[in-house]
Amino acid sequence: MTGPTSYFDPARTDQLDARTADLVRRRAAALGPAYRLFYREPLEFVRGERAHLFDRDGTDYLDAYNNVPSVGHAHPRVVAAISEQAARLNTHTRYLSEPTIAYAEQLLATLPALEGGHIMFTCTGSEANDLALRVAKAATGGEGVIVTWNAYHGVTAEVAGISPSLVGLDGMAPWARAVRSPGVDADVSFADAVRATLAEFEMLGITPAALVVDTIFASDGVYPAIDGLAEAVDAVRKAGGLFIADEVQPGFGRLGDGMWGYARHGLRPDIVTMGKPMGNGHPIAAMVARPEVLAAFADDMRYFNTFGGNPVAIAAAQATLDVLNDEGLIENARVIGAKIADRMPGLSPRIGAVRGAGLFVGVDLVSPDGEPDEAFTLDVVNALRDRHVLLSTTGVLNSTLKIRPPLVFDDADAARLLTELDAVLHELG
Repeated sequence: MTGPTSYFDPARTDQLDARTADLVRRRAAALGPAYRLFYREPLEFVRGERAHLFDRDGTDYLDAYNNVPSVGHAHPRVVAAISEQAARLNTHTRYLSEPTIAYAEQLLATLPALEGGHIMFTCTGSEANDLALRVAKAATGGEGVIVTWNAYHGVTAEVAGISPSLVGLDGMAPWARAVRSPGVDADVSFADAVRATLAEFEMLGITPAALVVDTIFASDGVYPAIDGLAEAVDAVRKAGGLFIADEVQPGFGRLGDGMWGYARHGLRPDIVTMGKPMGNGHPIAAMVARPEVLAAFADDMRYFNTFGGNPVAIAAAQATLDVLNDEGLIENARVIGAKIADRMPGLSPRIGAVRGAGLFVGVDLVSPDGEPDEAFTLDVVNALRDRHVLLSTTGVLNSTLKIRPPLVFDDADAARLLTELDAVLHELG
């Protein structure tokens, strides 16, 4: 490993306690070198509850990072739904299933902007985004895809090629381009950057297929308000492409303002993708497309995903949606997220900009002279880990704290996060 990092360095394995060192070695032997462990001192969790994770000794860690268990770790209603359905039946989607249709109808009702859209179930957000690209390319006859500078959209070969945060700018697919992230180049508007890329496509003979954005710009540093986003979407459409809203991270009420991130921008997507937060971490995801967009794809091929949208996954998703509504978690995200964001600037002069919506907050950490400070940010994350609070980093410069907890995060959780962060910032100076 080179440069500052928040991952565990395997060269330090011998410095761990005997049991942890043995587990790290076995993991490396079984899983190989491509995997990483969070934090400079790795953690082993054995239980979760709401926004808390517990290690083998019963130590309580506050989870301010993991969005996938969206309604809380091991939510009893979701666990019961999974268990009860698994005890009855689990099979594929080529049989009729009333619960599957009922859930699809309920979810589609939250997406009126897609005007009678159709939903297609997958197991992961990566699969959903992969399918979205296939549908977009079939609908447009194009292949050019535009994303942002540090975007992450998944791990299949297709979507890894549009995920510069995963493969680097040099590893992107030849038909994909990344435009400057919202916070990187203030001299060029997002719309102008997209127009310039469309002009490059035209010069190279690449027909545009889609603009793909995560509508909170999570990997770019958390940007809830983007000037020129609507203009960029219009420009892509005029060039023959589509707008794909990747809602894997901002969707399902996380931003505290309705169900979907794109709606905050007043946008009408052609395709929406979503991921495992829809099932509280159970392997279910989906793509929703407007009927006319899906038509060309459906004319040329059938779609089948053996366990995408299986009955157990649908039970998990239905229970998650019910909990989201019954427990008022969208409003909770708005209220608690605002409290966190409002308190942040006063904690330390090392805090720069604070950006966020609902329970998705980005906090820039800066050096004493006001410059982005990656090393300090990574030190803060690891010091919080030692104080039993889990966070991570984001942004092109990796100098932004990413606060993205389960939606059941409450006042006590927020107070604990702020107290521990305040202590760490003063300790590290």
